Amino acid sequence: MRGWLLLALCALLPGAAAGGSGGLYPHRTMLDAEGAYWLGWGPRGGRLGFRLEVRTAGYVGFGFSPAGTMAAADIVVGGVAHGRPYLQDYFTNENKELKKDTQQDYHLEYAMENDTHTIIEFTRELHTCDVNDKSITDSTVRVIWAYHHEDVGDSGPKYHEANRGTKSLRLLNPEKTNVLPTALPYFDLVNHDVPIPNKDTTYWCQMFKIPAFQEKHHVIKVEPVIHRGHESLVHHIMLYQCSSNFNDRVLDYGHECYHPNMPDAFLTCETVVFAWAIGGEGFSYPPHVGLSLGTPLDPQYVLLEVHYDNPTYKQGLIDSSGLRLYHTMDLRRYDAGMIQAGLWVSLFHTIPPGMPEFWSEGHCTLECLQEALEAEKPSGIQVFAVLLHTHLAGRGIRLRHFRKGKEMKLLAYDDDFDFNFQEFQYLKEEQTILPGDNLITECRYNTKDRVGMTWGGLSTRNEMCLSHLLYYPRINLTRCASIPDIMEQLQFIGVKEIYRPVTTWPFIIKSPKQYKNLSFMDAMNKFKWTRKEGLSFNKLVLRLPVNVRCSKIDNAEWSIQGMIASPPDVERPYRAEPVVCRKPSSSAPHRDLSPQLLLCFLLLSSTLGPTCL
Repeated sequence: MRGWLLLALCALLPGAAAGGSGGLYPHRTMLDAEGAYWLGWGPRGGRLGFRLEVRTAGYVGFGFSPAGTMAAADIVVGGVAHGRPYLQDYFTNENKELKKDTQQDYHLEYAMENDTHTIIEFTRELHTCDVNDKSITDSTVRVIWAYHHEDVGDSGPKYHEANRGTKSLRLLNPEKTNVLPTALPYFDLVNHDVPIPNKDTTYWCQMFKIPAFQEKHHVIKVEPVIHRGHESLVHHIMLYQCSSNFNDRVLDYGHECYHPNMPDAFLTCETVVFAWAIGGEGFSYPPHVGLSLGTPLDPQYVLLEVHYDNPTYKQGLIDSSGLRLYHTMDLRRYDAGMIQAGLWVSLFHTIPPGMPEFWSEGHCTLECLQEALEAEKPSGIQVFAVLLHTHLAGRGIRLRHFRKGKEMKLLAYDDDFDFNFQEFQYLKEEQTILPGDNLITECRYNTKDRVGMTWGGLSTRNEMCLSHLLYYPRINLTRCASIPDIMEQLQFIGVKEIYRPVTTWPFIIKSPKQYKNLSFMDAMNKFKWTRKEGLSFNKLVLRLPVNVRCSKIDNAEWSIQGMIASPPDVERPYRAEPVVCRKPSSSAPHRDLSPQLLLCFLLLSSTLGPTCL
């Protein structure tokens, strides 16, 4: 009876309720494959709170790492030993040597241990002003985790062996506040037993007919349906709207996309309706927005494009992945649309080898947005989510927004891009795009380990630089992209003349002699690229005139299609404002519990054995 009385008293102490309130941690994910390590997190004013639930009676470790390894990592280790909770701030150097941090920046809030699990809750500033700590931003964060069956001893934590791992997360994504009904109707758009070739990249296309609705519906949630075991094989899934002038014979079979023998019907499918990429979860539309189905403006036929990434050339793979769309007759106020902005996917997007940093830009020009918005929605559109997309060489990507020459707030960014973790970023506040605004998708690449040019293209070894903007109300604009002029790129390496008219692709060079009869790709690869030459080439490319695509939903173009425009005179690359951080108070050591909570813990431990605080 005495123990239960003490437990009740402890629950009344400030902060003691943290362990029992799941609402304090709106985000939750499993970090390992077996369910032994769960992470919950959520905002605490200017700090971020974490909850670790781990199947162990020893120590638990958690941290942040630039590359998802133990090198140069920021680590916290905690547990309950001999009835006393502990939390210790560590860091590692480039050689993975673990050292205790002189500035302890993690604040223990709650600790519990029973026969099977340890639970630790703590908070930390987003920016600690500690050189050994990693700042937490809107970018992708690679968290690392570990645990051991023994607690930390005098010599520090023992090696965790196989009980470790890494996962990419976006810790500052806004909380999803809208709760959807549990029994929503849905339909699936999934492939059936597609044989995956034993090659590194395959794009597979299959047309589907949207179910016939007697009246308008809204899709309010889209989930990936990934064939079990193929989580790393399915890289991304795109859903395109197609022409309505077909009959159901086009649904009979799928085919490899972008292939010479691809059915002509597939060529009418250019308007992106939805996009999902590896590492992402299901997407729920905001409570006032939905994807419209069932009206004459809505898709009747759609094309499902699944990108299979098979770098080890596995044979005999059969896949049945796709998308699940949840819909309702309880209509939202606005119809959602999507605009694909950035660099037009083309071989004219060129990145030299051996570059630790190279920047590319794709322009959604003010001329395109002026014409499309003035004709459709002069008061502008509201962007509520963005999916940023690049490939293996990508290290960072930003979507910049300009109005009358002045740079506005970034629409979205990821300075630590992870190719294997791509999902829509919900904007904390919707942002308005007005007629005459312009957007720049800015991508940062690293090609230090490559010996040949990297080209824009479909393969994961090629590159892209794209932003997918989800917005409302829907307008007749689906693509707003650009590509730099190729001739000035060739002049940089000394090309003087190409054969005209162009009859081959890639086209053939006529002079000078060292490039004669080479394709422009061969000539670019033959050039002796140094880091200095690469930097000069980068400055040139960022200031070249660009060819613009400004596409309507029906695959027609707004009148500025093909226009050559000069990029706006803006600072390149984007320079973020310096981080403002706060030094922790020296009078409040973050690694210890309050005296009242510690006393309570010790009293409980002596009467009940290992228990919760």
